[in-house]
Amino acid sequence: MFKAVRISILLFVLFFVAVSTWLTQARSTDWNNSLWVKVYPVNGDNSDDAAKYIEGLQLRDFEGIEAFLERETARYERSLARPVRIELGLPVAEQPPVMDGDPNGLSVMMWSLKMRWWANSITDSQDRIEPDVRIFVRYHTPHSDVELENSVGLQKGMVGVVNGYAHRRYRGTNNVIIAHEFLHTLGATDKYNRADGQPLGPDGLAEPDRVPLYPQRHAEIMGGRIALAENDAVIPKSLKYAVIGSKTAREINLID
Repeated sequence: MFKAVRISILLFVLFFVAVSTWLTQARSTDWNNSLWVKVYPVNGDNSDDAAKYIEGLQLRDFEGIEAFLERETARYERSLARPVRIELGLPVAEQPPVMDGDPNGLSVMMWSLKMRWWANSITDSQDRIEPDVRIFVRYHTPHSDVELENSVGLQKGMVGVVNGYAHRRYRGTNNVIIAHEFLHTLGATDKYNRADGQPLGPDGLAEPDRVPLYPQRHAEIMGGRIALAENDAVIPKSLKYAVIGSKTAREINLID
């Protein structure tokens, strides 16, 4: 009898969590209200350069993200004046969980659970009200010989981890990556070749019908780069050179 009660309670909790997650995800892409996105800086390499840069961060450093989403949602005839509201959180001292270097289905699932638990616990002291989306930006000293880890965005838990450079000349490209991972939390999928980072046509190209096809003038945000040729692409300097393509728009319900 006691075992049956415990199982019933567990099933109820799981059902409640599943329904709550579904409702949160549905509300995040109905585009009826502004989404509250909070950015938490993290010193990714524990360097003095990153610490100094984080100390000087201001909310206006992320205004390009709001402007990009306002422009692109309007292009798909959504009338919400401010679809995303960015807030700058306090710096986070602890590093987020690290994903396995050779991930598989089970390790990714375990990392996802750890990440969601970590995000909740590490921000609990500064968030009286939980934001809709939490993005942790790990800033690193911009050395050319250092390759940053991949950034990631989770739809379940609506949390992202971005790896960026701690220098003002990289502010625009950092915002491109933040916007990319933010859209992952809403259900958008990658549209580039994981082997070389090249955007995959047609959905990963900003202008799939352009003649000639290359060079493209903008990046599709989930394609991640401006395709200059079939085997050459660059990350845009800012979100002024990025758009939300039609497939991504459908994935996040900008198109019914």
